[in-house]
Amino acid sequence: MNRAPLPPDLIGGALGIYERYAPLFWFGVRNTLLISLSATIIGLFIGLFFASLKQLKIEKKDNVITKLVKTLLKLIANIYIEVFRGTPMIVQAIFLYHGLRPIIGWTPLVAGVVIVSINTGAYMAEIIRAGIQSIDKGQYEASRSLGMNHLLTMVFVILPQAIKNAFPAIGNEFVVNIKDSAVLNVIGVSELYFQSTAVAGIVFRFRDTFLITALIYLTLTFTTTQLLRLVEKKLDTPEGLVGASSSSANNFFGFKRKGGQS
Repeated sequence: MNRAPLPPDLIGGALGIYERYAPLFWFGVRNTLLISLSATIIGLFIGLFFASLKQLKIEKKDNVITKLVKTLLKLIANIYIEVFRGTPMIVQAIFLYHGLRPIIGWTPLVAGVVIVSINTGAYMAEIIRAGIQSIDKGQYEASRSLGMNHLLTMVFVILPQAIKNAFPAIGNEFVVNIKDSAVLNVIGVSELYFQSTAVAGIVFRFRDTFLITALIYLTLTFTTTQLLRLVEKKLDTPEGLVGASSSSANNFFGFKRKGGQS
């Protein structure tokens, strides 16, 4: 069946394209949200693990083997963080997907979740590390004086407070992942950008098609940002924390809480 031609103007053409191909766009949105949300949650746990490794303290009472193990674990954490923060995710996606596909035979979607999770974990590790360093050292010392070892102190005392303090940056990483998932089109993941490219190739109207795509991305990120701000207010997190890409321990010190307490 022949369809009526699309209107020649930008707005009319975009509306016409959306009306025809809305299911393709929303299929891409579903995969984009699936990847970004899953990767942010998994990346948070990865970040917690490696941030904890970086905070291992070599104490005088440790024997030689314990000191070597702690040093090795801290070195592994540093290498992981530097490698995955220091290389583009698009390069990581191509290298890991094609490098591991003959071994584990994973699908592009599964590979996409894993790749974004690993990349996010490196940033989360630095976010959590900064959050840990924002906690008063007296709390750590008090916990140890009560007989809690390093692991119990981190899990039950330090990390819950660090996550709360770092929540704005953690939320920002989720917003970043919504946008950065677009790079996964290079390994064939059918996320929003991939679907938009397919639609644009059908109608040969790239400007009109990607206007729709831009508006969808803007809607997703704006809605997510507003929801995260509501959660921040409920948690009473410190104000003024910066985004994940520029997280630093110093960013967590001296922020005023609501009510004037610092």
